Amino acid sequence: MKCSLRILARTVIAAATVLGLGGCNEPKQAKDARPLPALGANVDETTVSGISSGAYMAGQFQMAHAKRVIGAAIIAGGPYGCSESIFANTIPGTGTAFLNLSKAVNGCMLDLLESWGVADPTELAKKAEERAANGEIDPIADVTRDRLYLFTGTSDHTVAPSIVKHAAEFYAKLGVPESNIKLVSNVPAGHAFVTDHEGNACPTSAEPYIVNCNYDQAGELLKQLYGNLQPRDQTPTGQFVDFDQRPFDGNDASSGLAETGVVYVPKSCRETPGCRVHIAFHGCSQNREMVGDTFIKESGFARWADTNRLIVLFPQVSASPINPQACWDWWGYTGSQYLTRDAPQIAAVNRMLDSLQASGGPA
Repeated sequence: MKCSLRILARTVIAAATVLGLGGCNEPKQAKDARPLPALGANVDETTVSGISSGAYMAGQFQMAHAKRVIGAAIIAGGPYGCSESIFANTIPGTGTAFLNLSKAVNGCMLDLLESWGVADPTELAKKAEERAANGEIDPIADVTRDRLYLFTGTSDHTVAPSIVKHAAEFYAKLGVPESNIKLVSNVPAGHAFVTDHEGNACPTSAEPYIVNCNYDQAGELLKQLYGNLQPRDQTPTGQFVDFDQRPFDGNDASSGLAETGVVYVPKSCRETPGCRVHIAFHGCSQNREMVGDTFIKESGFARWADTNRLIVLFPQVSASPINPQACWDWWGYTGSQYLTRDAPQIAAVNRMLDSLQASGGPA
């Protein structure tokens, strides 16, 4: 993912040069997908998680829709709004995105701009409070009740551990109680999602960005966000459903969503409404185009979903000339509203929650 973002930087500078993406799995097409099932879900107890760009998107979605989100897991990511340049919106077109991207890589991943005040939790908390006061995101009071899980691997050289710690400090500055924040920083993982039996060797930072560190990250983060859970099911019996994401983008071509997403639906959630929803955001180069269903099926979420009546939503971003590694937008490539509830990607995923909340649809 580190080299992916360097490629992204060169891509923006070169006016979005089209890059070849070798070794990718073919994505399933929307023509093979079904509508997202209407399951009568309890979306007011939604949780989110993500790794790398997905970690930033998890934080952005949490802040935008804090009334619905009760907890967030930030894996190898930093504080909300970190990449926004002080010159944001002063340059038209892709200029702002370019300024933000430079700050994102050097300041919000590598933590090389600390002397310039980049990733300062106090300042970022103030900006978040201003956005809430302006009605661009939900009230901060809804965030302060949330439960947080943050993770940095000791072998992660892509996102500096200090950046993840700044994220923890950001939430504390907003008023989240210390007892609600869990920071894990003692696992020798690379830049990847961690499992207790799947993936590459623990220190690896390479596709599919799933590593075996004898640590069940899906279970640990879900327990932090929800509290006590029933033991996981080693053999999930629910259904992975491919669904058409196109109805959720609001006809906004800038959203960058893939045609197809995936939702895991436990059998009990098909039969009885009221299941909660967890949204899992993939990282750069970790979508279905590039790693197939590895993140979706080997991250371990499904094993906890069956026994705890939890629907797991895996929205997908597609690769494009301006976003060749299929990262979630945390620096503004979809437009200047990328940090607000009006952001194309945030609005689309929120519409997915609306669909899951509806009753009587196909499952």
